[in-house]
Formats: sequence, structure tokens, C-alpha cells
Amino acid sequence: MLKTIALDSTRLQRLQQTPLWDFAIALYAKPGVEEACLSLQEEAGLDVCEVLFHCWLYASGLEATPSALAHQREQRRLWQCQVTEVLRGLRRDLKATATSNDSVKALRETIKQAELMAERENLQRWQTWACEAQNHEQRVANIADMPQDVAKWLLNQLLFSQSADPGSGGSNEQNGCFHSLQTLTYQLDPQQGAR
Repeated sequence: MLKTIALDSTRLQRLQQTPLWDFAIALYAKPGVEEACLSLQEEAGLDVCEVLFHCWLYASGLEATPSALAHQREQRRLWQCQVTEVLRGLRRDLKATATSNDSVKALRETIKQAELMAERENLQRWQTWACEAQNHEQRVANIADMPQDVAKWLLNQLLFSQSADPGSGGSNEQNGCFHSLQTLTYQLDPQQGAR
């Protein structure tokens, strides 16, 4: 983690003026981002909502404080496991049948919309957590020095305090994860490609 400095109210106001859902939709629509997010989800086991949350913070020059992040991460993980992943599993299970059965196709589409609503709710909970901290609790802080390599910064944010060992995956998996993070961060900061 990079050293942080006292929270700048201008950065926090900028964050509060950009809803996480709107930010996520805009970022997700950029070239390569959808594929990168799906790769991070499927191959690296990362929570795309958390990835987008850290990107949203970065765009305002902020980062989550490690001590506060651990509990929230667990709450969001539970939501993903108990709600979003259940819906995703149902949607995937119906895929084959939906190709030849119109009523199953309609049901699958309804489940797909519910899955999207679950993701939106999860993002809303991340946003509320970051923006509505009590005065005595600092959940976000300024990034003291903007990182030269945003993909590495993002990887550190995502792997900090996680139970998974970041070195346990094979080098191909790590390279794919890092490539996906580079795709994401290039869309956040196009100057990354020029450095």
C-alpha cells in the first residue's frame, strides 16, 4: 500500500458527485473492459464489483484504507456468494434449454436482469460504505503519490488482506490477470500506455 495523506474534501466531493453505478457503466463500455472484467472474474476469481470500486476511487485520487476495507470486503463477498452467484448459476444452467424453448429463454432473461440488479445493489453498497463513513472512521484516504503503474496499484488494492495467496496461481494465470488489469487501468488513465 502506498502511504496516504489526510483526506482531501475536494476529492471526496468529486467521488460523491460521480455515482459508482454510472462510473461502472461508463468504464465497462470502453474497449476491452468487459472482457478484462470477465477474465478477472472467471480466471482470477476477483469480484468485479470490487475491481470497479477501486477504479472509481482511483479516478478521484483516493484509495480504501486497509483497516476498514477488510470487513466491507467480507460483507460484499457474502452478497456475491449468496445472491449474485446464485442468479448467475441459474442463468448459466438455463442457457442450453433457452435456445430451443421460448418460455425458458424469457425466464433466463428475467434472471439475467435480476443478476444485473444484484450487481447494482452491490455497487451501491460499496458506494454508501465509502461516502457515508462516520467522522471518527476514515474509510478512504488520498493516494499520497499517484502510482506510476496503476495496474500494480490496483492489484495491491485487490489482493490486500485477501485469504487467497496471490502467488498460488500459475504464471499464465498471473500474466492474464495483470494483462486484464492493464487493460482496465489504461481506460482509467490513457497516459499509462505512454509511460
